[in-house]
Amino acid sequence: MTRVLQILGTLALAAILWGTVVEPRFLLDEHAFEAELPALPQGWDGKTVALLSDFQIGMWGGNTGMIEKAVQRAIEDSVSLVLIAGDFLYKPNSERVVQAVDVVRPLGEAGIPVVAVYGNHDYSLMKQSSELVTTYADQLRAGLEDVGVTVLENDATPIVLEGDTLWVAGVGSNWAGRSDVDAALEAVPTGAPRLWLMHNSEAFRDIPSEEAHLAFAGHTHGGQVRVIPGDHSSWLDIIQEGEVAEDGWAADSIGAPPNRIYINRGIGFSTVPIRINCRPELTKIRLRQPTGEVPSRGRGEVDILDT
Repeated sequence: MTRVLQILGTLALAAILWGTVVEPRFLLDEHAFEAELPALPQGWDGKTVALLSDFQIGMWGGNTGMIEKAVQRAIEDSVSLVLIAGDFLYKPNSERVVQAVDVVRPLGEAGIPVVAVYGNHDYSLMKQSSELVTTYADQLRAGLEDVGVTVLENDATPIVLEGDTLWVAGVGSNWAGRSDVDAALEAVPTGAPRLWLMHNSEAFRDIPSEEAHLAFAGHTHGGQVRVIPGDHSSWLDIIQEGEVAEDGWAADSIGAPPNRIYINRGIGFSTVPIRINCRPELTKIRLRQPTGEVPSRGRGEVDILDT
């Protein structure tokens, strides 16, 4: 029995070291795929959009080094647009606001358009019942805009490339009570190609059919600990009732068809600085004009590219 306990203790220690030191700080998952988008103009066909989320700057044992690595990889890949799905901060203060601005500054210096939305932590919401604080969110917006980041809250912005326009519609924080899908939709010209960006994928359920052929979110961190490698089997799947969209392509049954949403696992942490079988993620989406029907919804429906 003593020998068994020693082995179990060694395995537990190895798992903790892996999950706190190795996987989250050295192993970036550069997940790349193609996605067809109706009405995509020629100038955007074949161009790559990078998706980042959940920096959580200010979390104890944070992961700033990996954020910097992911930003640098996006620059090296010459992406045409970067989307950031919120939670720049963990427990906000003025110093952490400066840090958050500094980590994205290189994107603006590289001339890459950046569009972002806020998450619950940017408003100091550790949980839905926490007191909403806007002071640091306002400071963060001013700092981000100074380095060229467009911050959306129930609004949309055009991104022009080679004379062709792609719109990004951004939804406000769900937990903060600032989510208004209708307002974001009204800001997009009728029939214009658009990407949707939000922090919490709950807002996706409110988007009318045919209006969000390609949407992106963060928030879940993929659960941070995945029970079965390569499977959607985080602790979220185990303890949470109902449908869960924790990472990757959300299931067919979530939202109105043929709308699709992809959830990024993020880079930082919440509560505990650990990731096991759930690497921090830089998502790279190569946009394509439709060659037939838009790909069906659900997990694994879009061709994966070699990275």
